[in-house]
Amino acid sequence: MGRKPATLKDVAALANVSRATAARALNNYGYVGDETAQRVQAAAEKLGYRGNRLAQALRNGQLPIVGCILGDIQNPFFARIAHDIEVVARQSGYNLVIGSSEEELDQEMSLLASLQALSIRGFIVAPTSADNNAHLQGLIADNIPLVLIDRVAKGIECDSVVVDNEGGAHKAVRYLIGMGHRRIGLLQDDMRIFTSRERMSGYRAALAAGNISLDERLVAVSQSTVEHAVDATIRLFSQKTPPTALFTVDSLMTQGALLAFRSMGISIPHHVSLIGFDDFNLATFTDPQITVVSQPVSEIGRAAAQLLFDRLSGKSHPLRKIRFETKLIIRGSVSHCSAG
Repeated sequence: MGRKPATLKDVAALANVSRATAARALNNYGYVGDETAQRVQAAAEKLGYRGNRLAQALRNGQLPIVGCILGDIQNPFFARIAHDIEVVARQSGYNLVIGSSEEELDQEMSLLASLQALSIRGFIVAPTSADNNAHLQGLIADNIPLVLIDRVAKGIECDSVVVDNEGGAHKAVRYLIGMGHRRIGLLQDDMRIFTSRERMSGYRAALAAGNISLDERLVAVSQSTVEHAVDATIRLFSQKTPPTALFTVDSLMTQGALLAFRSMGISIPHHVSLIGFDDFNLATFTDPQITVVSQPVSEIGRAAAQLLFDRLSGKSHPLRKIRFETKLIIRGSVSHCSAG
């Protein structure tokens, strides 16, 4: 049996100091007298103590690590983005630490604070709030490279990668109007989220362009999960006069709507037409296949990662704000509506 690895307690005992003092001496924080620090270092070397070298390297910014805080990592959109960022990070000689805010501002702030304590070199963040962003402003003030992805935040001047959310939603609703629909439902996320605001704006603008008044009874707010979207869709279509068409603002909500329609015996596109924002694998496996607003998800993560690593390599070009276009992919989930 080999000897047990030396612990901080062992080092402190040999150097005749407290564990707190030993920790300060080994990790270079707080005040420790020169003689005491030398005694602790000598004890650590004699015992072969290595326990805090990783933590020390992290704290001193000596390891090539970047952080990425996204929304719900269970969402296929964010899962793909995380994968693509990790690929570019690895190619650039960096490691990636990924956190999921689960669309909770407090969790986003806590994750960011924890990663900052490790002196991580730069961040890619999909902010949960378009307005509450003091924690992001702190990164800018500390000159820590930051790239916002999928969403932007008010007053935060940094590189960013988004898509034309408003334009994509406008295309979808305009197409439904062109197919004769006038009672067009909207299944959306919390309005504090930038993408939800933008997609709602596109929905409103398309209705206005079609001389259709906004009916708040046709708008349902749901958390971005399949389960919550099922409940919201059932509420929306249990009205006396339900929508003839539905626009959902992300792929999880689209899947929730599909399950709700099945449970209610509502047939697509005979009873209701459906368009979802963001393509997803099952969209082409359903019968009929689902019409979607497609965003170039395979490019978004890579573009954000490249912006971050350009900054980390010392490039000082002006801020870059990339905005990708969306594409309406017409499949079989929309039919003509004569009733409107």
